[in-house]
Amino acid sequence: MTDTRPRADVGTGLRAAHVSRTAGGALVLDGVSLAPGPGTLTGLLGPNGSGKSTLLRVLAGVLTPDLGVVTLDGDPLRAVPRRALARRVAVVEQHADTQVDLTVADAVRLGRIPHRRAWSPATAADEQAVRSALARTGLTDRAHRTWRTLSGGERQRVQLARALAQEPRELLLDEPTNHLDVQHQLDLMALVADLPLTCVTALHDLNLAAMYCDHVVVLRAGRIAAAGPVTEVLTEDLIADVYGVRSEVTHPGPDGRPHIRFLGTSPGGS
Repeated sequence: MTDTRPRADVGTGLRAAHVSRTAGGALVLDGVSLAPGPGTLTGLLGPNGSGKSTLLRVLAGVLTPDLGVVTLDGDPLRAVPRRALARRVAVVEQHADTQVDLTVADAVRLGRIPHRRAWSPATAADEQAVRSALARTGLTDRAHRTWRTLSGGERQRVQLARALAQEPRELLLDEPTNHLDVQHQLDLMALVADLPLTCVTALHDLNLAAMYCDHVVVLRAGRIAAAGPVTEVLTEDLIADVYGVRSEVTHPGPDGRPHIRFLGTSPGGS
């Protein structure tokens, strides 16, 4: 298989260069480099335990790499003030809940915290950012609904709207389609793919990645097994090698994006 790993140069945007991270004495990330293109959607793929969520947390500055460096516009992430980082990079977690039954609008307003001084009232710019985020995610008519009345798909869209209210340039999403039905998975991924942001998302579903991602990075045991355009990376050989599953990969659409039909476990696979 051709090694198409992203080049670990220092430049604009959010980048990881040769990042390693251990947890509990185990190597979770091993020399991973990532340089997503501006305005693209990059999918992080790989089996459970391959390092996807850890890589996202390192990119977000929640975890510090043991080796290597994450940079934002060429500056080490550790040198970027937390408030400035929160204005640039937004995160959507797998599961979101709250002990306070906020309205949708109030939950989205939380995204304006990095732009406000403590105890200062909301500005016109804050409210405009909230309205724009609600409109972008199709939640304007639900602004006054409370959290407990929302479906799983609506709650995930609220979390995305809260992230968009931060007005970031980079958006990190950790398994955003988990526990959603098929319609909500497709709706959410189409929404993310259409954002004018640099997005990196961890995904389990290879067909969702094939449908919506511009590039994918496939992790195995903390290392990059392959990276590049979905049409080049998502092959039968790679799926057998990384996932231990036999598959049939076709390219039925006019844009040549792959569709994967799983045929069963490969010999020697799990």
